[in-house]
Order: sequence, then structure tokens, then C-alpha cells
Amino acid sequence: MKKLLLALVYTALASGANAAGEDLSTLEPLREGDMKKLVFHLEPKPVSAQSFDLADGAGTATLADYQGKYVLLNFWATWCAPCRKEMPMLSALQSEFGGEQFEVLTLATGRNAPAGIKKFFDEIGVDNLPRHQDPKMAVAREMAVLGLPITVILDPEGNEIARLRGDADWNSDSAKAIITELIAPGS
Repeated sequence: MKKLLLALVYTALASGANAAGEDLSTLEPLREGDMKKLVFHLEPKPVSAQSFDLADGAGTATLADYQGKYVLLNFWATWCAPCRKEMPMLSALQSEFGGEQFEVLTLATGRNAPAGIKKFFDEIGVDNLPRHQDPKMAVAREMAVLGLPITVILDPEGNEIARLRGDADWNSDSAKAIITELIAPGS
């Protein structure tokens, strides 16, 4: 039954079922190792319009503020052991691919003191990722984030096109191949 479902999903992706017109079927063969947990949606899904707090009291933002590029949005918390393991890999992904076409956006969900977030990043040597917060879990709740970490990929139109539950090696060859394919000209 599982193989039949996977075959149907692959067929739908291969036939261009993605409403944004993206042919995500080219990404399916790139999913190896931890990236097998990355599920591409048949159609893009809207994301939360709720605001979240920017790092260091710099105000608020919404996910719509990040439109125009692919965004790897990671929901995490300082108390989350898998998040601690995963964050340096997200940092490496941002170092390699971050720019006008792609960005890693980290969003601490729930009760995470700004000082605790800063300490967390300092301890693991991450200085290139944002320390934004979703203290009331408004964004997480609207996006059905159950458990941490959860990582979603947003297309340049600001829609969710993929989701991965749990931690993953975001610095793997598979993850890099997926991001490269997404941001490639003409994709």
C-alpha cells in the first residue's frame, strides 16, 4: 500500500501537479538519507500571516516579508536536543547558499528567552542565522507544527512546498542537491 501511495505521489509530481507550475519531480530522485523524510506537497500550501518577533527587539515580521526567494524555515527551541544537533548544519547550508535566491530562517517557538537563544547560538558556534522568536506559537500553531524541529520549504511566492519532521542533516549532499535544483535558473 505504501509503495502504491508513493508511486501515485511521484506520478502526480512528475505530471506537474504543483499549482505554482514548478516541476518538483526532478527533486524526488535527489532525496537520500535524512532527506527521504522531506515530503513535497502536490500543491503549494498557504502559510501563516501571523507576525513573529525579530531578533534583538528589532520589531516584528511575517513570512510574507521573505517572498521573492526560497526559504528554509526551521521551527526550533533552545531545550530541543535534536535542534542543537541540527542547527550547525542549517548554518552551513546558509553559508553555502544564502543570498538573493535562498535563505535559512530560524524561528524559536514557544518560551525561549532572547538571552537563552543567544547563549545557545554562541555555544554551538552559529552566527549567521537569525534569532527570531514565535513566543506565543502563533505562526507554529497556524502551520500545524507539532513537535520540534519542523522544517518547511517556502517557494518564492511564500507558499509551503515541502515539510520535514524531526532533525536532518541539512549539510548533506542530498540536501545541497535539492537546494541547488530549487534555486537553479529556469526551475
